[in-house]
Amino acid sequence: MQQYPNGPPQYVQSPAQRQQEQLQQSQAYGASAPGYAGISAPPAGYGAPQAGYGAPQAGYGAPQAGYGAPMSQSLYRPPAMGSGQPPAYPGGAPASGPLPPVVSSRPPLTSAPSLAMPTSTLELSMKALNLADTDVLSKSDPFCVLFLKSTTGRWVEIGRTEVVTDNLNPEWERKFVVNYSFEERQEVKFEVYDSDSDTLTLENHDFLGRCETTLGTVVSSGREFVAVLKDGPRMNNGKIVVVGEELESNKETIKMQLAGKNLDKKDFFGKSDPYFVISKSTSTGQYVLVHKSEVIKNTLNPTWAPFNKSVRDLCNNKEDRQLRFDVYDWNASGEPDFIGSFKTDLKTLKTAAIEERKFPLINEKKLSKKKYKNSGEIYVKNIQVEHEISFLDYIKGGTEMNFSVAVDFTASNGHPQDPRSLHYLHPGFADNQYTLAIKAVGSIIEDYDTDKLFPGLGFGARVPPSGQVSHEFFLNLQQDNPYCNRVDGLLLAYLNALHNVTLYGPTNFSPVIKHVARFAQAYQDGRQYFVLLIITDGIITDIDATKLAIIDASKYPMSIIIVGVGNEDFSAMEALDSDDKLLQFSGRVATRDIVQFVEMRNFVRGNVWDKELLAKEVLAEIPGQVTGWMKMRGIKPVAQNTHN
Repeated sequence: MQQYPNGPPQYVQSPAQRQQEQLQQSQAYGASAPGYAGISAPPAGYGAPQAGYGAPQAGYGAPQAGYGAPMSQSLYRPPAMGSGQPPAYPGGAPASGPLPPVVSSRPPLTSAPSLAMPTSTLELSMKALNLADTDVLSKSDPFCVLFLKSTTGRWVEIGRTEVVTDNLNPEWERKFVVNYSFEERQEVKFEVYDSDSDTLTLENHDFLGRCETTLGTVVSSGREFVAVLKDGPRMNNGKIVVVGEELESNKETIKMQLAGKNLDKKDFFGKSDPYFVISKSTSTGQYVLVHKSEVIKNTLNPTWAPFNKSVRDLCNNKEDRQLRFDVYDWNASGEPDFIGSFKTDLKTLKTAAIEERKFPLINEKKLSKKKYKNSGEIYVKNIQVEHEISFLDYIKGGTEMNFSVAVDFTASNGHPQDPRSLHYLHPGFADNQYTLAIKAVGSIIEDYDTDKLFPGLGFGARVPPSGQVSHEFFLNLQQDNPYCNRVDGLLLAYLNALHNVTLYGPTNFSPVIKHVARFAQAYQDGRQYFVLLIITDGIITDIDATKLAIIDASKYPMSIIIVGVGNEDFSAMEALDSDDKLLQFSGRVATRDIVQFVEMRNFVRGNVWDKELLAKEVLAEIPGQVTGWMKMRGIKPVAQNTHN
């Protein structure tokens, strides 16, 4: 963390005073609420704040009307299922502008690489209604053009439909096929023109109207996306209708179980410890690993556990692509011993179980032996072809993404009026690292939330008017309504809180994690999924409680994104982001990985923040986490309405 300017403040309360403050906090913040018992007064070292962190300085003004005493958690419970929409918080957009120079301890990024595959491939179908008629003796001859905004902010033409002659309500046959990535805010623009010549120059055709939106909005609109065309030749320029459909190139998953018979004996004092490796051939004739089984100890007739593999991963959607199966004997003391191999393809494997076909293992080094027949046989015990349910299947089926943000208001950030503070808003500049993170992540999630109302939370501050420390207060400082209207409302609530709370400590994550987890626990039918963004400047104080809160939350439809701001050493945070193995603590293991941690300073390119790369990094795991939870619970997408 950043250090206190004058060293850590000393705790000066007596035990009796400390007990009294704990009682007051318990009464104010709802200690009886599920999961919130034990929130106590700050520990030693977090007593009275140092000079300069008291009342808001001149220019910050008194707390606005309606920001009364800290809210009681008893006033804010998860609504009953189907209880309706929460009240909206009226918020406006803060100013915008260029970013200040950023100092980083790491070298700047020179490019914005992405190793993530597109979430899906979309086919966009378009039609228009009630277009303007710009032809004198006939009707308009409309065609549609699709543009995609590049990372430089320039609109790039993706393609055009055919021209439909004499029609003000065209339905174009030609489709647009685009790569869709959940972790990117992919802005698209549809423009409609009346064809007046054979030239490709759009300026030579009559402009009928345009619509700007995002691919996220298109796919989350249900059956179809409908928008009014703007900037056309008349007041009412008609509408455009877009249907986004995921291409069904191959969404099959193979579930297969293999077994062996009479494998070669490789161990001197035992039999063999066999395992198998599957490799697929490439267009250049090479083989690349796609699956490795577990080891079965001391047997010549192993039955391996079933495994799942997508057809895309197994053979790049080409069932006749050659696959090589290599079987080895595992050795603890060195390299494995090769038993044998065979080659086949997915098309053959699909019928192998029914045909009771066996694949002989061949070790070419033994072929010269006269009595050598094979090194055993492998057979397909069972194989099933399953339809792979995608993230888009759930979104199109009505699953909503619920976004919450929790902001660190601990004193280690520095006083908001100090230019060195992470909360400091430079004159003439729009963003500090907190507002940048809210914009980068919130602007993506916003497209997938129907009501656009986001709970905003804060932690680690003294909240007016009582000045009691809270590790979980509503960002807008209202008593019973945490909701902010869109990302702009979140930003406005953040600024209001920044001007009215007193930065304090310590840095406790578990209360805000438990807060969102209670809602996720209440909605487990697949219609809601919750994403919590925590923005913080330092190491977690309640690391043990946070681990337990994450392990509990992993059972629910919830993901956690932690963004570290400033130049702190965040190495301890990596333990929460369990990409390699599931989070474990105190004998308990998380059900699945739900945490993604990133450092803001890794997304500096020169002196400019790469907001798009940040969004891609922190959101890339969300689609897999959504589908993983749904499949774990056996939840399938709700059937979509179809045209009558």
